[in-house]
Amino acid sequence: MPRDRLAALRAAQQHAHDRAPAIRDIYERARMTPQDIRSAADLARLPVTSKDALLERQRKAPPFGGFLAADEAAIRRIFVSPGPIYEPQLNDDQDGHGFAHCFRQAGIGPQDRVLNTWSYHLVPAGILLDQGIAATGATVIPCGPGGAEQQAQLILELGITCICASTAFFVTLVHTLEQLGHALPAAWKLKSALLGGEMGDWMGKRRALESRYGIKTFSAYATGDFGLIGHEEAGLEGYTVQPHRLVQICDPQTGVPLPLGETGEIVVTTLDRGWPLVRFGTGDVASGLSTTADGFVGRIGLLQGRVGQAVKMREIFVYPRNVDEVLMQVPQIQRAQLVVTAQAHRETITLRGVLHPGVAAPAVEMQLREVFKQRTRLRLDTVEWLGVDDLATDAPVLVDRKHA
Repeated sequence: MPRDRLAALRAAQQHAHDRAPAIRDIYERARMTPQDIRSAADLARLPVTSKDALLERQRKAPPFGGFLAADEAAIRRIFVSPGPIYEPQLNDDQDGHGFAHCFRQAGIGPQDRVLNTWSYHLVPAGILLDQGIAATGATVIPCGPGGAEQQAQLILELGITCICASTAFFVTLVHTLEQLGHALPAAWKLKSALLGGEMGDWMGKRRALESRYGIKTFSAYATGDFGLIGHEEAGLEGYTVQPHRLVQICDPQTGVPLPLGETGEIVVTTLDRGWPLVRFGTGDVASGLSTTADGFVGRIGLLQGRVGQAVKMREIFVYPRNVDEVLMQVPQIQRAQLVVTAQAHRETITLRGVLHPGVAAPAVEMQLREVFKQRTRLRLDTVEWLGVDDLATDAPVLVDRKHA
């Protein structure tokens, strides 16, 4: 980690300012230069660049939209993410955009054989994980997604000790092994699994997998634009931000950094010189859990959703995951929908819920109101209990009727 990240940022951004027209334009519009960045607050004077804005710039100035600050000869690979957005990987990237740090933190090393089921086709996930694993000295088995029976066979015959997979595909692999008659965990050498996140009670599902199969699970927060942004650390909630990423949690509408605990968009600035994204909005939403000495977010919570999924209620953004978390803590409720309306300039919040059979509503409602307040910092005005057929399973979780 650089001793002075702000000094490293000024140097990287000055390099980019001199070579990348898009970076220079960002500073000129803010009437700043890279040398003006002496604090996290100074950095926040720059506008947030969204994925849509990056895509638009790339359409106007293909392929990289004026953000590339390296020679074309320095490009090792070009990844293609949905949009399509083009992301260069440069020759000086030896650790898969920081993924080696994640695997080392999880104890992966030369003694391990790692099955990588993430895609190697166009998108960066498979390659970046592959490089991160290899940088630890571990052996990679590059499979990509699909072919569960063949991959299940490899797990046993090659003595796989770690699997990288979406949570759903990992479950498919273990069920495939069990259906083939193998008793787990006795039949394998698996010790750990890097799992992709899911909505709902994902942490509960992970704990259940760990208990049943005798393994340790770990995870990371990453994007195609930056690679690894944060990784899990034992005993700590959320993701610890890796040192070469400067993270701010910002109001999705204004781009202003928010206090710890408030939910907003994850905005990232890199210290990399060749692909020097500054104040880039990931579109992902979370809250900050701690700060670093130089004023940035040191640890972020689990993702709450995406920008655009939220409904603003009394100046606070509420996300679908907030409702999921309430249902996890109040399991007597099968499903729920949150509706906000406006009456006489006051917003009214109503939760419409379906109880499990035999559950008494009065006892549940008191708990529900308290948990909802803890999760959102908002008070429910009304709770409506519905019959099982009165709220469809695919009904929207959040409904905004403020302007109806």
